Amino acid sequence: MLNQLSRTILVYCLQSAHNVTDVKMADKQQPGLKSGKIAAGAVVCVESEIRGDVTIGARTVVHPKARIIAEAGPIIIGEGNLIEEQALIINSYPENIMPESVDVEPKTMSIGINNVFEVGCVSQALKIGDNNVIESKADVGRNVILTSGCIIGACCQVNTFEVIPENTVIHGSGCMRRIQTEKPQPQTLQLDFLMKILPNYHHLKKTVKSAKN
Repeated sequence: MLNQLSRTILVYCLQSAHNVTDVKMADKQQPGLKSGKIAAGAVVCVESEIRGDVTIGARTVVHPKARIIAEAGPIIIGEGNLIEEQALIINSYPENIMPESVDVEPKTMSIGINNVFEVGCVSQALKIGDNNVIESKADVGRNVILTSGCIIGACCQVNTFEVIPENTVIHGSGCMRRIQTEKPQPQTLQLDFLMKILPNYHHLKKTVKSAKN
């Protein structure tokens, strides 16, 4: 089985014939970007959708077709996160709440460092710590607090009112749980590779330069 880095290398080698003309057109259409803040050192492809008050930290990589939508309040994403294709991170209003008719106080979504959001996952959790992995097609609800070192397995749905303890692994069709002894390792090598290869095939959203003292 290919490991995560090998899988990523294979995907982007197959994209060597990418049509940059389409990318240039996408660069002119960046809905919601004016209110977003992308730190220097982050790699955010123009084909991703960034909407609302979104802050993205340095060394965070956002793949094409990923979506980050700040609908009900700001989203703050820390450093070194990996957000893969078709992943959806959304700060949405609670169910049965119509913001036009009810005065709803904005709530900030906070995501720590070194988290991985794999292909097609959905995350609505307002609080995510560090070193977590939300695997492909997993779904994490708004009322879940993900601490640190947790893994939400592929296709698992967690939509409970709870704080997930550190180093929890949720896996399988029955969303079984266990505690692992160590946190998932940061995807440092994969991030380094993506930060080098993505600019060769994709235009990037503009970053905010750090102010000099």
